[in-house]
This record gives sequence, structure tokens and C-alpha cells, in this order.
Amino acid sequence: METNRTVIIPEGVNITIENIKVMIKGPLGQIQRDIWYPGITIKKEDSNLVIGTDIPRREQLAMIGTFESHLKNMIVGVTKGYESTMKVVYSHFPIQLKTEGNKVVINNFLGEKKSRKANIKGDSKVLIKGDQVIITGINKEDVGQTAANIRIATKIKRFDPRVFQDGVYLVEQGQGR
Repeated sequence: METNRTVIIPEGVNITIENIKVMIKGPLGQIQRDIWYPGITIKKEDSNLVIGTDIPRREQLAMIGTFESHLKNMIVGVTKGYESTMKVVYSHFPIQLKTEGNKVVINNFLGEKKSRKANIKGDSKVLIKGDQVIITGINKEDVGQTAANIRIATKIKRFDPRVFQDGVYLVEQGQGR
């Protein structure tokens, strides 16, 4: 029994498969990823990607679904992109944010003298507009991890979080516009 899943390749998207490396190129850029699991094959047929296996075990069937999700996310990334919006909230000390290279620098968080820093993953772009932080990119995982890094950098310790609600919080995430 052979099990297959099909991912439709939209217009303007070019996909190259070499061994375990899958490269997807679209109008917004290019994403490359190593995708491999024992017994699973990925083939390009006409304007479709076919993910299949000859082994109908639970692990292979689960990985087929995972690979399908990764490939769909990569296609959406190179066609529409991803965007996360965060909001800067403070009531005690005004938080100041700025980007320096591949880091977001958070100053004056809870009145601290030392700056806190959050890494920007991959090719994600961080735009700071007043009390909003907008993270955009073509890789869903990099955009999400950058937002998580900023959130973790402003995590409150040694204070009651019900009183000190200062921080940078995720408000909205999804596909770009």
C-alpha cells in the first residue's frame, strides 16, 4: 500500500529538489531546507509536489503530514511572507527599543541600567514604530522565533507579574499582506 500527499505549486514558484535539499524560489525570495526521513520520498510531478511512502506505518504517515506542512509554509513564505506584530506595554518606566545589526536592544526595562538583547533569527526584519514592533520575513520559523526571543528578553523576574505588566507582547501573527 502506497500513501501519497500532494502539494500544489502556484504560478511564479520554482522548486528544485536535490537529494534531501529542497529549494523553493518565489517573488519574495528563496528558502532552502533539508527534508529527509527513512522511507519517505519527495518528487516534483508537473505542477505538484508528491510526498509518498511505501511503508504505511504510523511514523511515516505522521512525517508525511509534517513534510506537507513545511512545504506549504515555505511556499506561502516565498509568495506572501509572514508577519508578527508585537506591542510594547509599560506603566512604570518607558521602554526604549532599537535594532543593532541582528539584535533588538531593549533599554530602560523596569528601570534597569543594563540593556537586554534579543536575537533576530535568519533574514527576518524588525521594524519599530512607536509602541509597535513588526517582524516580517519569508521563513515562518525565523519570524516566530524572533518574536519569542523578544518576548523572552522582556520576561519579568523577581516582581509580581499582576502588578508589573511591562513587556513586549505578541498581538497578531500570520501571513504578510
